[in-house]
Amino acid sequence: MIRYDLVCDNAHEFEGWFGSSEDFGRQQERGLVSCPSCGSPRVSKRLMAPSVSTARKKEERRHPVMTAHDQQAMDKLRQIVATIKANAEDVGDRFPEEARKIHYGESEQRGLIGRATAEEARSLIEEGVEIAPLPILPDDKN
Repeated sequence: MIRYDLVCDNAHEFEGWFGSSEDFGRQQERGLVSCPSCGSPRVSKRLMAPSVSTARKKEERRHPVMTAHDQQAMDKLRQIVATIKANAEDVGDRFPEEARKIHYGESEQRGLIGRATAEEARSLIEEGVEIAPLPILPDDKN
């Protein structure tokens, strides 16, 4: 995995993790890379200093330090995400279509979860459809 420091055209700074430099390029071309603050798809990599791996850094990666407060917050966030998932219908890639149907009264009101591209999400928001991303928590990928 490669971590890039990124910046959007509105000067919001954030980081992104990618499988490779080519992966970043492919995702950017497909409009999948966007600013988490403003949603702008105009994102570029910032100049970064090389990361030097030391024995201390390797040990920190093996045993990340999480305070009791951090752990409590993470546990609460996991509970919230689990509750949302347990009380919502997973419609997968049909999320934008199903969310619109509910918004425009063409389908019954219910909780949904699913997938949408950054462009689809922006379009839904512009239409006034209330959506929010679910966080992907660290252990969700392991």
